[in-house]
Amino acid sequence: MRTHSKETQNNLNPDTALEILKEGNQRFVNNLKANRNLLQQVNETSAGQFPFATILSCIDSRTSAELIFDQGLGDVFSIRIAGNILNEDILGSMEFGTKVVGTKIIVVLGHTKCGAIVGACNHVELGNLTTLLNKIQPAIAKEKSVTDNRTGTNVEFVNKVIDIHVTLTIDRIRRESPIIAELEEQGTIKIIGALYDVETGQVSFYE
Repeated sequence: MRTHSKETQNNLNPDTALEILKEGNQRFVNNLKANRNLLQQVNETSAGQFPFATILSCIDSRTSAELIFDQGLGDVFSIRIAGNILNEDILGSMEFGTKVVGTKIIVVLGHTKCGAIVGACNHVELGNLTTLLNKIQPAIAKEKSVTDNRTGTNVEFVNKVIDIHVTLTIDRIRRESPIIAELEEQGTIKIIGALYDVETGQVSFYE
């Protein structure tokens, strides 16, 4: 499988970009990899890059976007930070990926057993990590259905917070980046949430 060119990138739309990610994850789950020559892709991308997706995911060592979506060099912009939180630098990176380079989809990818979410639910405070985990607190506050044991030991509570956090992050992208919001309104890009299951390797998209 060859890397994307400007022509192949231009020929994609947001829906086909999503299908590429879905198909890649199914290959990953089935332990089937697309046939790629990574050294050839190094050469093919040496003069420029034309990725089709921008993916915000966690730094968790189990959630490498290129691996779980079976993509190669030059295929995706991978933004990784604990708890897949959002800040202005990440928004700027997304604007670069979509408006400047031309990716067709933004995926906010949460995952099960997320240590950052668990830490936020437990109100962990540790140096600069405290500031990062505070960005997850709005999702915790919005989760109203669980009334007992609202801590990181309650898997149901944590999973609900993970889902809400992804949704709130997408809301913030639209609200805080007029550039990205306009691209979505024009149909140039799609913004979608997803959840990666660290036990199965399966990605479920929020559609």
